[in-house]
Amino acid sequence: MSGPATGISPGPGTALTPARLANPATARTAGAPAPVVHRAARPVAAPLVPAQAPRRPVPQLRPTDHFAELLLGVLSGRRPVHSMLRHTVGRAYDDLAHLAERGPLRTRGASPVVRDIGYFEPRPGALEVFARIGAGDRLRALAFRLEQGRDLRWRCTAVEVGGPRRRRADDD
Repeated sequence: MSGPATGISPGPGTALTPARLANPATARTAGAPAPVVHRAARPVAAPLVPAQAPRRPVPQLRPTDHFAELLLGVLSGRRPVHSMLRHTVGRAYDDLAHLAERGPLRTRGASPVVRDIGYFEPRPGALEVFARIGAGDRLRALAFRLEQGRDLRWRCTAVEVGGPRRRRADDD
């Protein structure tokens, strides 16, 4: 009972065909040992994953935005001054430490946020940046200078915070 009609080929070294796997009794009658079927070897259905849109790269913050947020954190008291050590050079760290002691952007009500940022590029690798910092109905000015080093990292080289405007007699 061997041959193409049964789908079983005789011989001890032959591979198990679908017919032998489906009917182990047929495999024994053909002279080959019965196949061993393990319960753990059952195929498990792969979970269906819905089609996803191709992922876009996460946009990186511009150095102007990044530094404005870092400086705002320090000047509002939410971050320690020493967190800016690797981001500043020259007198900028000393100026920042002095400003942070006074806490010019600390508020009692709403947390300060960066409302607007602008910059001027006096030369390649240098940016003079201004930021408008708002907390509630109050608006403050923050100015800083960034320079790009040979390692292509931006560092703050100067920082200033504008205070409230002085009232003049003709402002009324």
